[in-house]
Amino acid sequence: MKKIVVLTGAGISAESGIPTFRDAGGLWEGHRVEDVATPEGWEKDCSLVLEFYNQRRKRALEVSPNRGHEILVELEKYFEVIVVTQNVDNLHERAGSSKVIHLHGSLFESRSTVDPSLVYPISGWELKLGDKCERGSQLRPNIVWFGEMVPMMEVAAEMAGDADIFIVAGTSMVVYPAAGLVDYVRPEVPKFVVDPNKPSLTYVKNVQYFTEKASTGMPKVRDILIQSH
Repeated sequence: MKKIVVLTGAGISAESGIPTFRDAGGLWEGHRVEDVATPEGWEKDCSLVLEFYNQRRKRALEVSPNRGHEILVELEKYFEVIVVTQNVDNLHERAGSSKVIHLHGSLFESRSTVDPSLVYPISGWELKLGDKCERGSQLRPNIVWFGEMVPMMEVAAEMAGDADIFIVAGTSMVVYPAAGLVDYVRPEVPKFVVDPNKPSLTYVKNVQYFTEKASTGMPKVRDILIQSH
């Protein structure tokens, strides 16, 4: 069974109603990114950070997976499909994808502030001040913030190197290190890019572009793959 590796980004979640990363003014849902998505912001005001992610978690629970997510599940009937996502929501899992790698962490997990290996699921939408790990330390969202290492990048790069087919869906390929995953894909491997804003990948070989949303572009990719592979 051939292996498909799919890199997904904010665009696929936006179709479900989750706001994209930040607006042109550099704000993230009304907040400076530095205040809610950096270790420094956490140190300055952890209550603000907790509330920010509580609201994002609440919103994520209110929406549903869309056709873009569902197509990736349907492809599992014919291929081994590994989803590498930059998104922190759980829409891929809720759609039914069986193999999902979260590059930037998960909105529905918390972790210890003294021991990063202590990770806990979050039931519901609230993570509160006073919620502590087994070592007595305040829990933080298990999110990769700006300035932090991306621990799953090495795993994702290895998967990309083994891919027989590589798909990019809902990302403009400007956020690194995730955008660099395509560099690990072998030149002869077929690549499909689905995004309304066509990324500039002039140096990459064997790319077919679909300048549209994942919900409409992914069915076309599915049909091509089933017919030709």
